[in-house]
Amino acid sequence: MYNSDWYNSLIKPFLSPPDGVFLPVWTVLYITILISFILYFINPNKNKKSGYIFFFVQLVLNLSWSFVFFKFKSISGGLIIIFLMGVFIFLTIKKFYSVSKCSCTVRKQATENNR
Repeated sequence: MYNSDWYNSLIKPFLSPPDGVFLPVWTVLYITILISFILYFINPNKNKKSGYIFFFVQLVLNLSWSFVFFKFKSISGGLIIIFLMGVFIFLTIKKFYSVSKCSCTVRKQATENNR
């Protein structure tokens, strides 16, 4: 899926991290997302359906970004997905906060660390 020739030919911002940083950062990011979800899931509050929907939509968007950007080489498609991810991450954090402050804090921290 990863086309290094195409990606390396792109003009990247000055602050673009080196390729070796992505694997450890994404590993930590997905672990914290999982912890946040588990904390939300185990909370006894019954009004959690919208949180599950927001969470899984942002997760699917997150996973689909690599395919859209690298496999289809679509920069504009990648930007659209990033925008939609931002919307659904915001909605997820807002809902998680209303149910479990702890799960919201973990999810919010994961998002901030990914910047």
